[in-house]
Amino acid sequence: MDQRVSFITLAVRDLDASRRFYLDGLGRTAAVDVPGEVVMISVGERVVLSLWDEQAFEAEVGPVARGSGVPPVTLAHNVATEEAVEDVLATARAAGASAVGVPTRREWGGYTGYFADPDGFRWEVAYNPDPIGRSVLP
Repeated sequence: MDQRVSFITLAVRDLDASRRFYLDGLGRTAAVDVPGEVVMISVGERVVLSLWDEQAFEAEVGPVARGSGVPPVTLAHNVATEEAVEDVLATARAAGASAVGVPTRREWGGYTGYFADPDGFRWEVAYNPDPIGRSVLP
């Protein structure tokens, strides 16, 4: 089997709010935009972030389990410098993201911070100086 991830799909409660956040606020461009159903954004070489209306998601995949707490997944945006971590977090906050703590130097040598999108999905913004961190940079 070819080892890769092609799509990351998030079931969102309010597709219009997610569209505004990701497209207008963060400056992403939709590759596919079907009002009331889905917004697909190319986020890397052969990788698509799919923001799918929760009802449409449930119709195909099954009921969404929601409860208190944080959705049990994080997405990461790696950058080349600590300053870039600050810049991306500021852009996300200006787009309406909720700040989740403050950027922190991690014991493994990196520098990371988090923000939450309109549905509470956590995005890590990370500077990782190790080879694995550098391997995902453009």
